[in-house]
Amino acid sequence: MASYKETIDYLFAQLPMFTKVGASAYKTDLHNTIALLDQLQQPHKSFKSIHIAGTNGKGSTSHMLAAIFQQAGYKTGLYTSPHLIDFRERIRVNGEMVSEEFVTSFTENLKPAIAEIAPSFFELTVAMAFSYFQQQQVDIAIIEVGLGGRLDSTNVITPELSVITNISYDHKQILGDTLPQIASEKAGIIKPNIPVVISETQSEVAEVFINKAKENNSPIVFADQEWMEAQSTINKAHLDVQILDTAEQQMRTLKLDLSGQYQEKNLMGVLSAVKQLQQQGWHISWQHVITALSHVKKLTGLRGRWDVVDLHPLTVLDVGHNEAGISEIMEQLRHVNYQQLHIVVGFVKDKEVDKVLPLFPTTAHYYFCKAQLPRALDEVALAEMGAANGLNGHAYPSVQAALHAAKQHAQKDDMILVCGSFFIVAEVM
Repeated sequence: MASYKETIDYLFAQLPMFTKVGASAYKTDLHNTIALLDQLQQPHKSFKSIHIAGTNGKGSTSHMLAAIFQQAGYKTGLYTSPHLIDFRERIRVNGEMVSEEFVTSFTENLKPAIAEIAPSFFELTVAMAFSYFQQQQVDIAIIEVGLGGRLDSTNVITPELSVITNISYDHKQILGDTLPQIASEKAGIIKPNIPVVISETQSEVAEVFINKAKENNSPIVFADQEWMEAQSTINKAHLDVQILDTAEQQMRTLKLDLSGQYQEKNLMGVLSAVKQLQQQGWHISWQHVITALSHVKKLTGLRGRWDVVDLHPLTVLDVGHNEAGISEIMEQLRHVNYQQLHIVVGFVKDKEVDKVLPLFPTTAHYYFCKAQLPRALDEVALAEMGAANGLNGHAYPSVQAALHAAKQHAQKDDMILVCGSFFIVAEVM
């Protein structure tokens, strides 16, 4: 039997991986996923699920919902991507990562099928997750879309509920270059007669979702029409939110351990999802919601969302990496007190870096760097693009070198922000 490390090396080396090579690893149909699941006797039909798509916020939304189900006493599967440190972060049950033994034996047993079907890394991972959730007999599995929706490998499930967080520009080369085009890819997770929650009403795409829901006879809810945020305050590691239930005219108070202000939009989607699930007969109380949302990290293992890892100097990691994600981080910075800001930043080549760089403050010190993967943008090229946008700093060949330099320059009342890509944050961790 191969060791866990050998298995992971095999998966990373053998199977085309979007995070490493980009668009060439993305499959434009569900053929391979279906073939793999047929080999496994269709495990995805053995458990109930919730499907979550969107450009930004789908990871946070998935983890919040998983925390709520766990708190309510349900055995909860959670499938997300990518991982930060260990491949097993992608597949969890009640917050615990899948065992190394399962990953190894699953891969060994499936090697003949892998040779025949030649799946991508993501396709195989989806099959592995569904197989594990079946073996674990979960009550519910929260399934986060990898990329897009309509053609995503996860889109073989018939969930209890679909959730779409928001639409902004990302992966244009695959999903299309207008917001309605991107929205129609995400809307591909809307299933006949299955309710869908849209976290955020965006005028340029709302119609796409309304039409798709009508076509499928699916009840549709826009969460920001069911809830109104009254006020929110950020404490160092918490976000305190007062939110009005517009139907019941009742004010609710919540304390989130995901302290990014941008979580408010995700929160509304989560609360509307809970309402739908309660109507379907899931036993989730308001107390479950309150407790779960204040312990999402502990219950689910979520990291990298306005993740405060040090206080002197204040050091924050955030995986935000596209135009909308970076905008939210910059908005959040306005609520933080610091003397000088130090930003450790790197991107992958297929991001629209020229659209994102103008969002960064010209008053910060920059540490431009490159993650250790083929898709990473060269740090010297990035520093030149930065300079053209008035961002001054130096280029470093690795994330570690950049962070080390930032720590050396930062005073205890300064702030260090690490962002730009999942892989930059992963290497800091």
